[in-house]
Amino acid sequence: MAAVGTMAAMGPLPAMGALPPLPTLGVPGVPELKPLTRYEAMRLGPGWSHSCHAMLYAPNPGMLFGRIPLRYAVLMQMRFDGLLGFPGGFVDRRYWSLEDGLNRVLGLGLGCVRLTEADYLCSHLTEGPHRVVAHFYARQLTLEELHTIEISAVHSRDHGMEVMGMVRVPLYTQKDRMGGLPNFLANSFVGTAKFQLLFALKILNMVPEEKLAEAVAATQKPKKAAIDHAGGAAGHLHGHKAGNELGKAGNELAERAEHPGMAQAGAEQLAGLEGQALAEQLAGAEALEQPAGLGADAVAEQPLAEVME
Repeated sequence: MAAVGTMAAMGPLPAMGALPPLPTLGVPGVPELKPLTRYEAMRLGPGWSHSCHAMLYAPNPGMLFGRIPLRYAVLMQMRFDGLLGFPGGFVDRRYWSLEDGLNRVLGLGLGCVRLTEADYLCSHLTEGPHRVVAHFYARQLTLEELHTIEISAVHSRDHGMEVMGMVRVPLYTQKDRMGGLPNFLANSFVGTAKFQLLFALKILNMVPEEKLAEAVAATQKPKKAAIDHAGGAAGHLHGHKAGNELGKAGNELAERAEHPGMAQAGAEQLAGLEGQALAEQLAGAEALEQPAGLGADAVAEQPLAEVME
């Protein structure tokens, strides 16, 4: 059964008056993209590029661990650049209709599925310096049909090249409030893919809007708690090491106390160790404060960027 497109749900264009308002995502923390109808998108000038992507999904009655409903199987793919996205790509409107161009790209990445205008879901203007309108399609399949596509994708031309593999989106949230959809949304997505995923899940009533908002909010929680935990562990390590050094020095001082000539030297050594332990603790605290000031993500990404370059 094909997904009902936004325009199909609205019916024919009215002869006069304003068009009905187009649906929006409305999830806090996710920037809205400007929606436009298919009719409006087709009237855009030659300076606009058109991208077409598709979400293939199927009802899934399975239960994770026998107790967590899977609800739906939704396909996305890992791209060559390490970003998550939907199957599809840019369509040259000079030579192809939207659907013909989309099917041509799908044939390279999936190999055995064709979409029609009935699968059209929405169009959005993208943010950024490039003038791109993103068209999105959705097709409901059976679970067996979806599995056949997953198998076919492994034998497609682009597998292992532009497409690293297909993945299923977890649509549940575990008790820790992060496992499942929140952790999946914390990945990096290409272009409008994350917005399109959330938009489709809401419009097609696959996940309640409040659950989507909770999943998005969970990915935006600050990582200060993890940094504080790491700081506490490092401080404990410094303190443990300093305690061992001081204990050792104290034993040596007790032994030297039996020899008056060595007592003064032992006391001076103990004082020096105390100062050294304090300095090490202060240095450790400064080192832990540095990532917090820069941002944990920035510190993690900077060395990786240097290696890639």
